[in-house]
Amino acid sequence: MSEHHLHTPLTKEDVLKLKAGDVVFLSGTIYSARDKAHALIRREGCPISLEGAALYHCGPLIQDGLVLSAGPTTSGRMARYTEEILGLGVRAIIGKGGLPAEPFFNRAVYLAYPGGCGAAAARQLRVLGVHLEELGMAESLWVFEATEFGPMIVAVDSQKRDLYGVVRGSEKSRKTV
Repeated sequence: MSEHHLHTPLTKEDVLKLKAGDVVFLSGTIYSARDKAHALIRREGCPISLEGAALYHCGPLIQDGLVLSAGPTTSGRMARYTEEILGLGVRAIIGKGGLPAEPFFNRAVYLAYPGGCGAAAARQLRVLGVHLEELGMAESLWVFEATEFGPMIVAVDSQKRDLYGVVRGSEKSRKTV
């Protein structure tokens, strides 16, 4: 396992060097999006370019332009949008709970951020802007400036190595023993 300090926008080379289990810290622009933003992007397109982006599955709590909390939400709810979102040039999806490995092959990674750490995440993010505000605070497409955002674990790498899959496989093994 290695530790990586990366800056957005991410390149294909950035993500290809990451291996499942590596630790990542991100600096630069990070976008947040949840269910409603994904659905609207599917229907109407994205209001901004996501080429090289890190997209955080998060419904932040913002007050007076300050991030109060920004913990990850369960990524599985957005699984049906993964192929399309990665097709927009997203190089990293951040969340908790995992996503299917197949769409990430040879182009992106899934980074796991620890659940329950919303206040810690907030200290590493500064609001730069917001899109799709009509969706409400938690569902809007927020634009953040991140400073050493992490630590995150590469849970799915670009070669489809999937830490969640390893655990699920171990659970199946225990159940049959």
